Amino acid sequence: MKPYYNSAHGRIYQGNALDVMFQEMPPKSVNTVIASPPYWGLRDYGVDGQIGLEKTPEEYVEKIVEIFQEIKRVLRDDGTVWLNLGDSYSGSGGWAGCKEGVSLSTTNMKAKANDVSIKSLDTGLKPKDLVGIPWRVAFALQADGWYLRQDIVWHKPNPMPESVTDRCTKAHEYLFLLSKNQKYYYGADAIKEDAKEIAKYNVRPNSNPNTIDRGYEADGKTYEKVNKRSVWTISTQPFHGAHFAVFPEKLVEPCVLAGCPEGGVVLDPFFGSGTTGLVAYKCKRKFIGVDLNPEYCEIAKQRIIKHTLQMRLW
Repeated sequence: MKPYYNSAHGRIYQGNALDVMFQEMPPKSVNTVIASPPYWGLRDYGVDGQIGLEKTPEEYVEKIVEIFQEIKRVLRDDGTVWLNLGDSYSGSGGWAGCKEGVSLSTTNMKAKANDVSIKSLDTGLKPKDLVGIPWRVAFALQADGWYLRQDIVWHKPNPMPESVTDRCTKAHEYLFLLSKNQKYYYGADAIKEDAKEIAKYNVRPNSNPNTIDRGYEADGKTYEKVNKRSVWTISTQPFHGAHFAVFPEKLVEPCVLAGCPEGGVVLDPFFGSGTTGLVAYKCKRKFIGVDLNPEYCEIAKQRIIKHTLQMRLW
């Protein structure tokens, strides 16, 4: 299979992630994987074979598990996966789910799933039920042999506005850290946080809150840098010309730095607008990106070419 884009920094393939990994990627060839599959019940991207239009949550989870079995083959034994998933709500307006309270029918997007109206399908969900997709997937991957190491909360200071009045506005998504084995590469020092910022939220015994200038860990010692916390406050990042589900660079960067040593390879099987590839280049890592939609492959290609020519980091 010929790459859609090929350079010394990385490659982009247009096609189904399962097919590309099986045909083009040898075993244990990737250091870390950063993946954000299309959310279930959110959007029809108009491409045959896309993920997210499954009739039930169970079918969606099975599909993700199948893809991750191939990811496990191409991942190094000390490799990790950073999986981003948002949740869905059971709807009553022609679609089984909607993200953050916004159904497809309100955004003039036509949803199809094998030409069957999802509204008529028995998903076992009541209207307005939170589907729980992230944790369904996480537990299914755990049962399939992955180590579920951590749930990271991506807190969005600028969440999508909602008109709901019977629950809070959704302002977070999950990022799961999974590993292939019990021991794995994790560059903790590369993503440590500024202790001065963390210390603002710490109440230390016998300390004057007006003089806090350093953080501290469980051993009681003070440090200039401390271990990264599991809640990441990162604003969403618009990108004109791409679909709306665009990774913020600040969300991808700690995953690249912690999951992959310099010179290693980062795989994104749902490449979209190419943010993972761009961040990998900035961090001096190579990348492999796969996307089913040729339009997104072209967006990613042009974006990466533009920035690599401008920056010329390596």
